[in-house]
Amino acid sequence: MWYVIEGYDGEGAAEGRRTARPAHLARLRALADAGRLLLAGPCPAIDAEDPGEAGFSGSLVVAEFASLADARAWADADPYVDAGVYARVEVRPFKRVLP
Repeated sequence: MWYVIEGYDGEGAAEGRRTARPAHLARLRALADAGRLLLAGPCPAIDAEDPGEAGFSGSLVVAEFASLADARAWADADPYVDAGVYARVEVRPFKRVLP
């Protein structure tokens, strides 16, 4: 089943994003290589594709896991969690309809 994983950045998350980004992206690439990633990306903190110094307010991942528990475990092991980027992470089931 598909799951939505939403990470919400805490205060001062920019430095943690910079340092943890390679490991964070490697985990996403592994999901993509396995055909289990629908989409992933950061949410700009302002209405701009490149937010510059405003940075990001969080991230969104939609990926396939065997269970909600597996999706939560994957989310809990995200390098952005370890680096203190996310103040909180929400995981919930997602029913893909389109495309």
